[in-house]
Amino acid sequence: RSRFQNIFSEAPELENPRNVMKKIAIFYGTVTGNTETVARRINNQLIGMADIMDIANVTIEDMNKYDFLFLGTSTYGIGDLQDDWEKFLPALKKAGLSGKTVALFGLGDSVGHANTFVNGMGAIYWALQNSGCTIVGSCSTDGYSFIGSEALAEGEFVGLPLDLDNEPRLTDSRIVHWLSGIIPYLQ
Repeated sequence: RSRFQNIFSEAPELENPRNVMKKIAIFYGTVTGNTETVARRINNQLIGMADIMDIANVTIEDMNKYDFLFLGTSTYGIGDLQDDWEKFLPALKKAGLSGKTVALFGLGDSVGHANTFVNGMGAIYWALQNSGCTIVGSCSTDGYSFIGSEALAEGEFVGLPLDLDNEPRLTDSRIVHWLSGIIPYLQ
C-alpha cells in the first residue's frame, strides 16, 4: 500500500469528495500488467471513486458514461503504442470526446528506450487533438532522464510519465503530485 493516504488528505477543503466529483473512469492498456497496477494506484489515491477498465474490453459507449477520463498506456517495443490502444484509437478518433476532460498517463523505459520514452502516451495525445475534449495534467520534464519523446508539447510531458523499470521508488510521489494538480478538474 502507498505511504500516502490519498490525495484528498492534502485537500481539506473537500470534506466529502464523493459528493462533488464528476463521474470518473480509468481506461488502461497493458501488456505486462504494469499499466493496470498504476491505474489501481491512481484509483487508490482517488479513494476508489473511479471505475477501472481494460481498453481491450471497452466500447465508445462505455467511455461516454463518464465526464472525466484517465487514459493510460505502456510504450511497447521501440516506441510503439500498446496493441489494444492501437486497435481502439481509430474508433475513439472517429467518435470524438466532446465535452470530456482527459488526463493521460504513460509507462516507458527511460534507460533502455531513452529515445522513445512514453511515446505511447504521446500517440494517444496527438490522436485526441481536435476531438473536442480538454486534456489536463501535463508534467514538467524536470527530474526525468530521457533523450526523446513524442509525448511532449510546449516543452512538457502531455501527461504523467512513469518508469516502473528504472524508477519504481518515484512512482507514488509522482502520482500524488500529478493528481494534486488535477483535483480541480474532477469537481
